[in-house]
Amino acid sequence: MSQVQQPPVLLLSHGTTLLTGEQSHIRDYWLSHGDKAIQYGIKGVIIMGAHWNIRGRKVRVATNTNPIPQNIPLVRRSEYADYKCTADVKTAKRCLEMLKAAGFDSEEDPKFNWLIDTFPNQYFDPHYHLEIGRVLRPLRKEGYLFIGSGGGVHNLYRTDWKYMRTYRDNFAQERPPDETHLEFRQALEDVICKNRGGPDLKRGIVRLMKHPNYRDAHGTDDHYMPTCFVAGIVGEEKDRGDPATLGAEVWELRNQGETQFAIGDWPDGATRIL
Repeated sequence: MSQVQQPPVLLLSHGTTLLTGEQSHIRDYWLSHGDKAIQYGIKGVIIMGAHWNIRGRKVRVATNTNPIPQNIPLVRRSEYADYKCTADVKTAKRCLEMLKAAGFDSEEDPKFNWLIDTFPNQYFDPHYHLEIGRVLRPLRKEGYLFIGSGGGVHNLYRTDWKYMRTYRDNFAQERPPDETHLEFRQALEDVICKNRGGPDLKRGIVRLMKHPNYRDAHGTDDHYMPTCFVAGIVGEEKDRGDPATLGAEVWELRNQGETQFAIGDWPDGATRIL
């Protein structure tokens, strides 16, 4: 019998709605991972996003069997109107039980719908979100694909909205991104790609929240928490040395950096153990 082959863990920056609807190498990168996930035969996908509205320290796990996404502004309806999400409620409830067993105040949310809106909170706890990833990490060995969906550089107060509002052009760059944003983007790549998997990655990701340019790059913490979640999944001693790659990147609205990382690799021609 062959050795268990784990899927990689993905840290995917999302940006404007146009990033979903317009052709770009970011979309190509996402599609390539989707194709590899199908070829691999993943058991399911577990995502921590950055768009939620939860009071306090509660964790909610989506168990809506028929989620209906909000209308996506500026994106052709043909791109998403007929999409049907296949909700895996059984796995969602399993995640819920794992979190409860670890002491998290958690509950299922059978009414959750995908949100375009954001509900910013400036003071999220990175260690809390690291621990969520650590608790759920055993599911990766079973063939589940973990995705953290946040932002590499995501400060909505510093973006140039005119490009999208007036010209419907999210990739326009009359000027380069602000220096503070570029500095933090480079620091993020260094921490992920040089530390790779293991405990040093966890320490580096948390330490980045004290980077002098962190608050310029992230006006609120919500879009950085998926990065902490991913670090918790791949941050144990057993993960030390797992490859980390920056697979694609684009800047939107001048100051939003959409970096796409993968920790681990898809095995060539390998299949998981059932």
